Amino acid sequence: MDTSSVSQSVSVVHGMPLADEPGMGPLTIPAYLREVTSRHGEREALVMHSEHGVERWSYRMLWDRSIEVARALVACGIGKDSRVGILMANRPEYLSAVFGTALAGGVSVALSTFSTPAELEYLLGVSGVSIVLFDGLVLKKDFGAMLADLEPQIRTAAPGCLRSAKFPYLQRLVRLASVADARDAVRADAVSFEAWETFLAHGVDVDAAVVEARAAAVAPSDAGGLFFSSGTTSLPKGILHAQQAFAIQWWRWPRVMSVEGAVRSWTGNGFFWSANITMIVGVALSTGGAVVLQPTFEPEMALTLMERERVTFLSGRPHQWARLQEAENWSRVDLSSLRYITNSALMLTHPTVKTDWRLPMSFGTTETMTINTSYSADTSPEQYAGSAGVPLPGNTLKIVDPQTGAVVPRGARGEICVKGPTLMLGYIGKGVEAVFDGEGYYCTGDGGYVDEVGRLYWEGRLTEIIKTGGANVSPLEIDAVLSTYPGVRRTQTVGVPHDTLGEIVVGCVVPQDGASLDVEQIRAFLKERLASFKVPRRILFFDEQELAITGSGKLKSDALRQLAGARLGVSAPAVIDSTSTLDQRANH
Repeated sequence: MDTSSVSQSVSVVHGMPLADEPGMGPLTIPAYLREVTSRHGEREALVMHSEHGVERWSYRMLWDRSIEVARALVACGIGKDSRVGILMANRPEYLSAVFGTALAGGVSVALSTFSTPAELEYLLGVSGVSIVLFDGLVLKKDFGAMLADLEPQIRTAAPGCLRSAKFPYLQRLVRLASVADARDAVRADAVSFEAWETFLAHGVDVDAAVVEARAAAVAPSDAGGLFFSSGTTSLPKGILHAQQAFAIQWWRWPRVMSVEGAVRSWTGNGFFWSANITMIVGVALSTGGAVVLQPTFEPEMALTLMERERVTFLSGRPHQWARLQEAENWSRVDLSSLRYITNSALMLTHPTVKTDWRLPMSFGTTETMTINTSYSADTSPEQYAGSAGVPLPGNTLKIVDPQTGAVVPRGARGEICVKGPTLMLGYIGKGVEAVFDGEGYYCTGDGGYVDEVGRLYWEGRLTEIIKTGGANVSPLEIDAVLSTYPGVRRTQTVGVPHDTLGEIVVGCVVPQDGASLDVEQIRAFLKERLASFKVPRRILFFDEQELAITGSGKLKSDALRQLAGARLGVSAPAVIDSTSTLDQRANH
């Protein structure tokens, strides 16, 4: 860590130069794939078990399939910086779509399979996608029907010929048959949808040299991917990342995680989260290992996969590990291959799991493409000293007074502000002056301090975002919907501590005079309009007098959390999980 140019009396800390970070390779998405393919060739890169059998791709196959996607995109008119929506479960085509989009010069747009119709409508409109590659069915979601309902022209327009005033850039919809649901084999589609095989066939006449030339023209600073994250407003924010943000974190994760050898990684979460597309891919492919894909999280099958595929790395959240413990085959599976497990306390109770690996404490956001500060996992507890580490190479952080923006002295608490090579290019639809301060820092809304040697101590959020099961949820987004329910006078949503989820979402409602409100009817109303992880697990009713503490008639969130917690029998204040590798801010 180089801090020689900065006074030790102020809270500004620099990481070492990025050029000095060990293990770095090429810094674009196409060049990364080319490099790992040249290194590992015919080794297994991806494996997926489904009801259709087992599918295995080598690194060479992943390259070839990605080139195939790129050629099809070129044939379909995708140009420099064109946006390609990816709405899929965890399957090989997801990764070939991400790499193929970059090879063609485009920008992949991660669309959450949690999306409700209203949310998907917003994401498609604001992202400006030209083409959407989507799974027909994911769990109970029929995305084909959902898309057709959003725009009636989808039912009648010829493939590739959609012209919609609602989605003015969207022209083509490509539907993949579900790998997890047999019902999909007999579905009839809207006219606009074309099959994955038909889409790929468009590229047959595109010279591979054209794709190679496009890939070579991609620069590290070019746009690479767009994610969505809940923020302090009711609408999700589009976070645009450069090519180098992907590549740096792919190369970096194995070093930070202190993994050894070829890693076989698994996650129960979607690749539309920045943590999973960077951590799971990087830890596996940068080491010559493999990504073990499970289209959707199902506990019994997850355990079976871990055993059969000799998985070594797991990334998940405590509530997912709790579901594994409840699975029928928990006591029978052999998990002795596991060496690296995030949030591992529950998994360590399995009799065959023997590892002393620790998850490195880190700080990061979706805006920094996951980790921004950390030590490596093999750092001693004495050096970590309970911190979230130091700025990673190329990064700088400062702690400022959130009211004035002035840098505070070392040890003083304030707002964490960061910049560096994995920082987002910006929020779509916002000018840089609305996103970064005058020195180019992103001010995170999180609070903490740095000590005399430059370690960051993250103490929680200055904002009111709720962290539940690894996702951050905007209470304003929930309140905007909940307030429209008949009989609701006022609502204020908060997070209340929970043993496995970190926090649960709790809706605090003041009914209108004489209104008789039913909790389950309210939750059913919200389930139709919000992603499942945003729906309050508990609805509490209060009278106006209980909440009318301030002059505005609105409680400060900390006071309301305490009040709601007392109702639910939770006396401790909300605690931020300082061992989390990420502040995931809900890739929507």
